[in-house]
Amino acid sequence: MKILMSAYSCEPGKGSERSVGWNVVRTVAKHHQVWVLTRPDEGKEVIEAELARHPIPNLNFVYFTLPIWGGGWKWKFGAMQLHYYLWQIQAYFVARRLHRQIDFDLSHHVTFVTYSRPSFLFLLPIPFIWGSVGGGEFAPKSFWKDFSFKNKIHETVRRFACQVFEFDPFTRLTAQRSVLAKATTKDTAARVRKMGARNVEIEPAIGLLREEIALLAKCNRSSHSPVRFISIGRLLHWKGFHLGLRAFAQANLPDAEYWIVGDGPERKKLQSLADDLCIAHQVKFWNNLPREETLNKLGECTALVHPSLHDSGGFVCLEAMAAGCPVICLDLGGPALQVTQQTGFKVPAHTPEQAVQDLCEAIVRLTKDSDLRLRMGEAGRRRVSEVFDWEVKASHLAQQYQDISIQQQLFKLRDTPELISSKSK
Repeated sequence: MKILMSAYSCEPGKGSERSVGWNVVRTVAKHHQVWVLTRPDEGKEVIEAELARHPIPNLNFVYFTLPIWGGGWKWKFGAMQLHYYLWQIQAYFVARRLHRQIDFDLSHHVTFVTYSRPSFLFLLPIPFIWGSVGGGEFAPKSFWKDFSFKNKIHETVRRFACQVFEFDPFTRLTAQRSVLAKATTKDTAARVRKMGARNVEIEPAIGLLREEIALLAKCNRSSHSPVRFISIGRLLHWKGFHLGLRAFAQANLPDAEYWIVGDGPERKKLQSLADDLCIAHQVKFWNNLPREETLNKLGECTALVHPSLHDSGGFVCLEAMAAGCPVICLDLGGPALQVTQQTGFKVPAHTPEQAVQDLCEAIVRLTKDSDLRLRMGEAGRRRVSEVFDWEVKASHLAQQYQDISIQQQLFKLRDTPELISSKSK
């Protein structure tokens, strides 16, 4: 099949959105012919260098950017969102011209992975797939009492902006015209359905490369290693690291350690909290580390504590499971779909006090039960290989393309009975 993909963010060797864009288009191109709409100013040189080293015959890139405001995406967040919206409009006209030349079978919006902004590819006269898209997750109101006034404003503005953009007629048409809308979480799926999407599937947008899984599988864990918990990510209020520190303090494990890898505006507040909880001597704050060093740190730890309050994805949870590391998370957002009872603990998020108590119980249980740690670690490795391997995800997506194409052909035949009649004659 000839597939047209829109990937505003796409670059090999990176994380987050860029990783999603690159890995989707690269792996799907092993099954179908793929043309990718993307920007030249973020990853063209890296993409071309990667394709020169490892050619993919079925993968074609079409680079373009706004003629007047080309680099506007580098500005502050608001400017980047406006740039993204305008680029999507331009993408439609580029796609329409390409479609006249190539006659695509299907179009697919890949990145940004956000449900509250439109993709104008639905205007093409071919089936359109939207996502996986996320962003419909919000921190439970009961947890806001731990936020500063500034962070409460941030959460309020974010929620309001999403609700406003849901009423953008083009965003609603994007949902309504999609033959398949993929949502990263249950929360986003509910909002996409409310906007009019008829066929919604919940599927995380993220995955790991097979070579990454193999590398992480080399992490050897011993039941005799020091008990050490770790949290990894930007130190932001909604990441919930304050909940992890409180739970660790409540567990009262004098011989254990808690590592926090990352940096951000909440660092000083978290350091002060560790002092107040009298666990500062057990808590080690690392700065932002190179990915390889971060994964090495992960391999030295007993379990990952990831109490994020609204995370659409959560790459670090996949990395932890692939490394054989149990995950303790809240039963919210993307991590709640990745982690199972066999691979870790999903803690309900009713109130901060309840969440801290349940996180504490999970920490204590993993500390005392080395066999449980090993069983969960092995189950995590299997789950990542079976579900979150990019090759597995791409094979599933490629089959979906074919199924959608067959369904569309059947619909056309059903809607044109005169064709069936003439053929029968």
